[in-house]
Amino acid sequence: MGWGNPMVLTAMIGGLSLLALFTYVETMVTAPMFHIGLFRIRAFAAGNLATLLSSLARGGLMFILIIWLQGIWLPQHGYSFAETPLWAGIYMLPMTAGFLIAGPLAGILSDRFGSRLFATLGVAGSAAIFALFQVLPANFNYAWFAVLLGLYGLSSGLFAAPNQAGIMNSLPPNERGAGAGMAATFQNSAMVLSIGVFFTLIIVGLSSSLPHTLYQGLVTQGVPAVDATRISHLPAVGSLFASFLGYNPMASLLGPAVLSHLGHAQQAYLTGRAFFPHLISGPFMNGLHAAFDFAIGACVLAAIASVLRGGRYIHDELIAARSAVAVASNGSALSGVPAEGTQVAPAVAEAVERITAEEEEAAAS
Repeated sequence: MGWGNPMVLTAMIGGLSLLALFTYVETMVTAPMFHIGLFRIRAFAAGNLATLLSSLARGGLMFILIIWLQGIWLPQHGYSFAETPLWAGIYMLPMTAGFLIAGPLAGILSDRFGSRLFATLGVAGSAAIFALFQVLPANFNYAWFAVLLGLYGLSSGLFAAPNQAGIMNSLPPNERGAGAGMAATFQNSAMVLSIGVFFTLIIVGLSSSLPHTLYQGLVTQGVPAVDATRISHLPAVGSLFASFLGYNPMASLLGPAVLSHLGHAQQAYLTGRAFFPHLISGPFMNGLHAAFDFAIGACVLAAIASVLRGGRYIHDELIAARSAVAVASNGSALSGVPAEGTQVAPAVAEAVERITAEEEEAAAS
């Protein structure tokens, strides 16, 4: 079921064809689910592109970090394979804490100062943190890992709320339901696609060096060359998912017939929690670095898209404020200046002046 499998190719080509057909149909119907015309709004288009790219960087990476913990780090620090799924979740909590801290605060600040600065800093910070993750060795010091997880949670929270606010504020009130659905589609689709991309990069990295590493490791422990060759040529994806499931596959791969010819110490070492995690750590890190490179590139592009959204712009506030002025001025204040003898609420007049100034600033930027 690899990328060259006819069923996989048929599904991918068919899916892309149906996506193109869907886009065409949505431009022809009177009440589309996906309002293609909304992409003419720069802030909406740029915000959704930033969402797509940041979700591509984030979705699959969470699985990869969990595999890193479950399959390599936790077994090497005394945790049994039965316990690694639970403790992997516990050790990932700093990321959640960072997101919980930054998310609400970033939302409040973006409402006051606009979305572009905070969303851009957040996704650019994620790119820098992914680069720092690459510095960590396979058997890292958890304190540094926790710090990077916490910082990544902060950067994700700094991006998420302002970016979504910028998307929604750019839309007319009667289009916000459709716009919210479109933004969710971009995010969820990219998260799913990201899993496929990251697992592919990890498998490619494993496949390049795992067969030789596995063969040498088995032969060194007294496994016959014939059996070592057979096991080393099995698909690398098996080793990857064994790590993900918290399972040492050596006992099953070698079988009783091979293990019975080895000493008790060798049997215990091959089927214990040290041999397999140590063996795959080098090949796994090759794929992990490629995955981090992809995540960095996606975050950099997302930061560029976020910058291109323009200055602060709130669609409904501008329309509502100017409409109120126009009504109060009997149609003579379209420029924002009420006619003589009319009364305009100070808050409305202040809103018109403020938003007009912000419009001019956005146009200049």
